[in-house]
Amino acid sequence: MRAMVLERQGEPLQLTELPDPEPGRGEVLLEIAACALCRTDLHIVDGELTKPKLPLVPGHQIVARVVRGGERFARGRRVGVPWLGSTDGSCGYCRSGRENLCDRARFTGYDLDGGYAERTVADERFCFPLPDEYEDLQAAPLLCAGLIGHRTLRLAGEAERLGIYGFGAAAHIVCQVARHEGRRVFALTRADDEASQAFAIELGAEWAGDALRPPPEELDAALIFAPAGYLVPPALRAVSKGGTVVCGGIHMSDIPSMPYELLWGERVLRSVANLTRADAEVFLALAPEVPVRTEVETFPLEEANDALGRLRDGKLRGAAVLLL
Repeated sequence: MRAMVLERQGEPLQLTELPDPEPGRGEVLLEIAACALCRTDLHIVDGELTKPKLPLVPGHQIVARVVRGGERFARGRRVGVPWLGSTDGSCGYCRSGRENLCDRARFTGYDLDGGYAERTVADERFCFPLPDEYEDLQAAPLLCAGLIGHRTLRLAGEAERLGIYGFGAAAHIVCQVARHEGRRVFALTRADDEASQAFAIELGAEWAGDALRPPPEELDAALIFAPAGYLVPPALRAVSKGGTVVCGGIHMSDIPSMPYELLWGERVLRSVANLTRADAEVFLALAPEVPVRTEVETFPLEEANDALGRLRDGKLRGAAVLLL
């Protein structure tokens, strides 16, 4: 099979011929139709997440069809494979409904080969049926941008005035869900990123502007999707007393020193870590009800490096998807 392989962090992926993987006990062999790119993939390729298996096939927003193996899915069934690839199932986190925090979790496209390939294997317990309302390329971004984005939104509580910092793949999905729930959305981007600001307004945000300046009114919560620690102080300044700032990424540059008064007033600063299978079940049922419309730009497998470059440079509208 063809695959884009990371041999060394900090270097481009290499188009490689690999033997087809063999499913083990409880695993399914999958024929991949599409795999969406995620900023986490960039953090892995660029070396900001430092302990991937190497060589590695990245990718963790996989839309595929079952070829054989396992007992849960019939041959030909379409499934999605997300970031969470397996857990130990027995630790305190797993037994208390927090499998996303399992210390022995293994992650697709990091500990396990992922979706930048024609085929892969996955633990059938961590695969999910996908809503019929979505074609393959529209379904792919739901599997991380959607799942992690929705978890980030939930951790903000019942906030009515919602600020979204960074308007990429996750934000463009979260904006639609938030509007569906009756929330008011304020999009905050780089001052000169007029394209993203216009995209946010198109998706229902009532205001879009410079992330380093105050929005037109206080926020009840802020979601930070950009991996930029310098956004934390202005986000805390923007939320009212008792408000919450949620950092939605797996990696972020250092948060600068800031006065305690920004946190005082019972403001909350918290992160999101991974996802649970329950998160997936809830969001994949919700998405067609909204309905979430994913905006995608497609690339063939061999152009994965170009797609990652456009993601790195902030030149994508919505999500990038590799079509196999």
